[in-house]
Amino acid sequence: MELSKLTTEQRNKNSYSLDKMTIMEALHTINNEDKKVAQAVETVLPKLNKSIEKIYESLSAGGRLFYVGAGTSGRLGVLDASECPPTFMTPPGMVQAVMAGGSDAFFNAAEGSEDNEEQGAADLKQRDLKAGDVVIGITASGRTPYPIGALKYAKKIGAYAISLSCNENSLISQYADCDIEVVVGPEVLTGSTRMKAATAHKMILNMISTTTMVQLGKVHENLMVDVHASNYKLMERAKHTIMEITNASYEQAENALKQTNHEVKPAVVMIETGASCEKAEQAIKEAKGYVREAIAKIVNQQRT
Repeated sequence: MELSKLTTEQRNKNSYSLDKMTIMEALHTINNEDKKVAQAVETVLPKLNKSIEKIYESLSAGGRLFYVGAGTSGRLGVLDASECPPTFMTPPGMVQAVMAGGSDAFFNAAEGSEDNEEQGAADLKQRDLKAGDVVIGITASGRTPYPIGALKYAKKIGAYAISLSCNENSLISQYADCDIEVVVGPEVLTGSTRMKAATAHKMILNMISTTTMVQLGKVHENLMVDVHASNYKLMERAKHTIMEITNASYEQAENALKQTNHEVKPAVVMIETGASCEKAEQAIKEAKGYVREAIAKIVNQQRT
């Protein structure tokens, strides 16, 4: 595939005179192009829905989600994966990022590593990829060898393969069970896919992880009930989350958190039902993590 023919490599007619623009003119140009990103993302929502259904099915059964990419795409995967444990208290291995060049490439560009297709497969083998897992290969161009190798291997062993690119009829789409092609058009700075393409991918990865975690019962209303209260800010957020849901006082929320080892869900169930910590935790387990159902289960038991 000739790289220059890709949409992500085309020149943007709205920024031909970028080098002659004032700062404000350049800012308006970039901002106007950025406005197109959300519209492009909207067109792929059906594909996102299909992908999230499969990811939820996998994680519910003990599977894992892998983001695989190189350069900016790989860094976006690292960013989203690393936020899942503190935001949703996921086990470290549930959502993983696999980046061409390894973890050092996050800070220091190792762009040559993206051309090694075999390494994309090898790095997933090293993570012991299984048939019940899901792999998302991220590449703006849609032709980067590293994530293509990862998806080929995923398909080979029966894992669910999702491609995320920014060109129509992307090469990587041929190796995906579900292909997400979010076409944002040429970049303001020709070929600089850290701009609109990366913004689109960041939005999509946020949607995938957040919506999946909602389905897994890690959100009540629009509140983080599985937040990992590991510092002062998150501890305060946990207390105020409990107060918001239960109308408890600050002191009551603080006391409940002490009894539950700083976990919000059992604290909420305890306050709402008067149940012990042990009983609250059991109800949450039986309700598959859903706070609302756990409360209803205990209330129904109390009535009978």
